[in-house]
Order: sequence, then C-alpha cells, then structure tokens
Amino acid sequence: MGYSTIERWHEIVKSRDTASLKALLADDVVFESPVVHTPQHGRVITAKYLAAALHVLNNGTFRYLNEWLGPHSAVLEFETTCDGILVNGVDIITWNDQGLITRFKVMIRPLKAINKIHEMMGRMLQAEVAQQR
Repeated sequence: MGYSTIERWHEIVKSRDTASLKALLADDVVFESPVVHTPQHGRVITAKYLAAALHVLNNGTFRYLNEWLGPHSAVLEFETTCDGILVNGVDIITWNDQGLITRFKVMIRPLKAINKIHEMMGRMLQAEVAQQR
C-alpha cells in the first residue's frame, strides 16, 4: 500500500507542492476556514485557500505538534508565528476510500492570531485575483 493521505499531506506541507495538493483533493471537497463564514465547495477553491495558507503559515516556523488519527480522518495540531504573533490551531481532515480529502477544516486561536491570518490571507488571495486579470 502506498502513502496514507496524512503522509501525503505532510509531504505537501514540507514541499509546498501545489500540484500534488490538487491531486490529493476530491472533486467535491469542502473547505472550512477560520476566517470565512461559509464553507467553500470544490477542488479549485479549496486548492487556492490551502495554497495561500501554505504560503502564509509555512514560513519557517510552522510545525505540527500532535496528531490524532481515525480510519478516514485526522486532527493535526499546529503552531507557527506570523508577524510576531503565535498561531496555534488544528487541521481537521477527512478523506474517502480512495484517499482523497473530502473535508478540510481549520481552526485557529487566539483571536489576535485569527485577525492576523485573516489580514495576511486576504492580501495573498487579492494578489492572486489581481494576477489573473
């Protein structure tokens, strides 16, 4: 048997390989962000959010602290620092029988970390939209 979904996710986080990221997502994946009220549906938008998060959060200080695994789900606790603010959070990941991620929920604390991530992700996603024009 090949790599598990979570092993593949860890490789993507380490390499920031967005092409592999898209291949790990189910077509109907749902992404739940700590800074966007409504769930985002589909591979394209989820890949955009996760790629932006990899860029913003995975800045040399990002690390996973703990991991809880189920048969088709995992909770990964992480920590990083953004602009001097300690960010603590969890990725809650669910996948199907094919090993493709079907739901990805991110929860972050404390409030000043949520505000900082909201600001940084907003800038990142706005820049991407501007480049596409």
